[in-house]
Amino acid sequence: MTRAERGSARSDSSLARAESLARAAHERGWREGNVGRPAAGARHIRAGLRQLGWAEDAEQPDAQRVHEAHHALACRLLIVLAALESEQGRTEYGLQLLDRAEGLAPAGYRGLLQGQRGQLLMHTRRGSEALKTLDDAVSLLAGDQTETTNLTIALLNRSFTHLNTGEVRRARLDLIWCQRVAADGGDDLNAAKALHNLGYCELLTGDIPAALQLFDAAAGTYRLIAPGNLPVLAMDKARALLAAGLADDAASELDSAMAAFRRQRLDQDLAEAELARSEAALAAGEPAVARRWATAAERRFRRHGNDACACLAELARLRARSISPGGRAPIAAEAVQLAGRLNGLGLVNDADLAELLAARALLAVGRLDEARQRLAAGRRRGAPVPLAAGLLRRLARAELAERDGRSGIALAELRTGLAMVQTRRGRLGSVDLQTGTGALGADLAAAGLRLALERESAPLVFAWLERSRAQAFRVRPVRPPADPQAAVALAELRQLSHLIRAAELTGNRDPDLAARHAELQREIRERDWQASGAGLASAQSSLGEVSAALADSGQSLVAILARQGQMLAVLVRRGAVRLVGLGDFEAAAEAARRLNADLDTIAGRLLPARLEAVIRESIRHQADVLTTEIIEPLRPWLGDDGVVFVPAGALASIPWSLLPDMRGRPVTVSPSASSWLTAWLSGRAAAKQPGAQRPAAVSPLLVAGPDLEHAALEVTEIAKTYPGCRPLLAEMATVSAALSALDGAPLAHLAAHGHHDRENFLFSRLDLADGPLMAYDIQRLAVAPRHVVLSSCDVGRTLVRPGEEILGFTAALLYSGTATVISSVIRVADAAAVGLMTAYHRLIATGSRPAEALAEAALTEPFSPFVCFGGG
Repeated sequence: MTRAERGSARSDSSLARAESLARAAHERGWREGNVGRPAAGARHIRAGLRQLGWAEDAEQPDAQRVHEAHHALACRLLIVLAALESEQGRTEYGLQLLDRAEGLAPAGYRGLLQGQRGQLLMHTRRGSEALKTLDDAVSLLAGDQTETTNLTIALLNRSFTHLNTGEVRRARLDLIWCQRVAADGGDDLNAAKALHNLGYCELLTGDIPAALQLFDAAAGTYRLIAPGNLPVLAMDKARALLAAGLADDAASELDSAMAAFRRQRLDQDLAEAELARSEAALAAGEPAVARRWATAAERRFRRHGNDACACLAELARLRARSISPGGRAPIAAEAVQLAGRLNGLGLVNDADLAELLAARALLAVGRLDEARQRLAAGRRRGAPVPLAAGLLRRLARAELAERDGRSGIALAELRTGLAMVQTRRGRLGSVDLQTGTGALGADLAAAGLRLALERESAPLVFAWLERSRAQAFRVRPVRPPADPQAAVALAELRQLSHLIRAAELTGNRDPDLAARHAELQREIRERDWQASGAGLASAQSSLGEVSAALADSGQSLVAILARQGQMLAVLVRRGAVRLVGLGDFEAAAEAARRLNADLDTIAGRLLPARLEAVIRESIRHQADVLTTEIIEPLRPWLGDDGVVFVPAGALASIPWSLLPDMRGRPVTVSPSASSWLTAWLSGRAAAKQPGAQRPAAVSPLLVAGPDLEHAALEVTEIAKTYPGCRPLLAEMATVSAALSALDGAPLAHLAAHGHHDRENFLFSRLDLADGPLMAYDIQRLAVAPRHVVLSSCDVGRTLVRPGEEILGFTAALLYSGTATVISSVIRVADAAAVGLMTAYHRLIATGSRPAEALAEAALTEPFSPFVCFGGG
């Protein structure tokens, strides 16, 4: 071999070695990028490029520095590096890298280059430019069987571009194509990404359960092969939760996602998460927090030259200013100018939102003609409009009609907006999500109620209350199909709950058990969100229907509302309806909280005499405050009637029998007049059915839970009232036995430890022999029990969401269709419950209505914690 030949061999060997190292670096960098670690991936890609002679800051053209045999490989490395740089927020630099890659690209690489360029243009929201580039990429890649992976990526990116411009149908077609190609090629990751984005399509069309189902399916693959993608999925899941009104849950998802993005140095994703976090704060009524997040996102987008996303952050900041005190009027000019920029960027839905902000700002300063112009400028036909924008449009049109002196038109616009919220609610099968949607219509509801009150029309105020509060009760309950995965999680949760409870009784606590318990609760709750609704709802009850039922039953209805700190009541009695001014809402709410705290302290405890005397005096004082603020103004009209209270906010947990005027009087508490009427008629209809048993002949379900000294005695005494009744005691009182007997039971009584879970109402529970019977279980009964008595602590308490939507164990029974629930809003003194409950059942057996029976039975107990909920 000549010297020249030996040199040539060494050169060939060096080229081959460099190529081998560069390909290995390409593989490592690609893998790191796919699992959400772009910074690490970029380091590998740069190492591979250095092996090929490429230099980041070289003045010499790349084609001269890189050997011709390596041009194709260097081009691919640069394409990957451009993507990884963009993910870290350096999109403009990524586009420069693609220009350099083009100088090395051999024939046939144009489709690959165009696909990556389209992705980067999409990141900067340059929609029309991105779409044209991606159309070119797809047409080039579709005919090349060796480029199926890059075809799926181009289809994914084109679908994103369609979604950004509201073209959901086209996005869905691309994603279905992408999923088919990826599945055929065994590309599990891109198939999962297609599922993920099909979920986002469902979100944009308003099908939140379908979106969450697809997100969950994608998450399963991400966990196995690309956990770095989970924070991006969490960001989209947060958007779905915001669309259902669950702002706090959305914020929690976003906080976790942002922490992950910071660790992974994903600056672009971090900015998008900050923008979404601003929206969550806005939905939670925290404008100052929303402005901070929007400002942080805008700063980050501007730093990376992403003007389109910076405009979106600017819009979020303007929205936050618009709901700040005195903040609406000054933003009109800014909003109009921003709408023009957003339109120029092709972000038409966001431009519409800016026009609506401008219109409302102009209305606030009385510039009606200009506001009218802005409302007209923002109106588009054909493209789907997000619910939030649709609701804001209805609100702005109502405000304009009101300023024009057309309050009837204003109310019609608000009614239409609330009907849109009810349509969204009807598509949800989860009570958790159904009740969350009350937040979506809160501004519309408040505006309508204000207009009704200004007219001083009691029938109109009644109608508006029924249209805007406790609307989840109008949705037809959905019995979800059996879910094996949820059943396994539920069984484990029940076992863990039993172990945790046993440990607590011995003074021990296992942090690992508690952590797993919380994880299972989260899993079960999230699967519950995926239930679809039937889209069916009962009609709103009319004043005439409610009034007739009240007159027939000898009762009056008092619906309490709060406005600007003062309470008013809509009083319906004997065919008449009137507005009655009550006292201070916060004084009453604080008295209710203190009363319940005092009752909790004294219940079943042997206290020092002096301390007990102080607490009893405090109980009397709080009862006097509630009487002064609520009952005294009503005295001239109540007479001796039974009362149906429809409370507001913290007043939902008042033990009414402690108020002197209510002692011995039948009192029923219901979330709305419509829900009371439905429950009342349901109970009446069941009693009148052919073959219906006399009350004394009913064989009720009686259950005694563990670790209560008098529970077994209580149900055994009650059983004597019902011949042949056999209570479930000791180890027989299992969850499965109780649920089986509870399904469709005419009467059930459960004496057990109760727990109200404020953080997650699904897991409010009763302790039975083998674990907890939870509110989650109640929702899955085939037929709701008709009349349920819960002789348990706290399970009458409720979490009240916007729109007076209530959550808790008692609420779960009412949502399922139970006509009447007797439960406690505080702790129950075990010994005192025996006599009270035995007396209650004796009265029920003689034909007394539940509210009547409870009123009479409670006369023997000075501090009865029990309340009659539902129909009474």
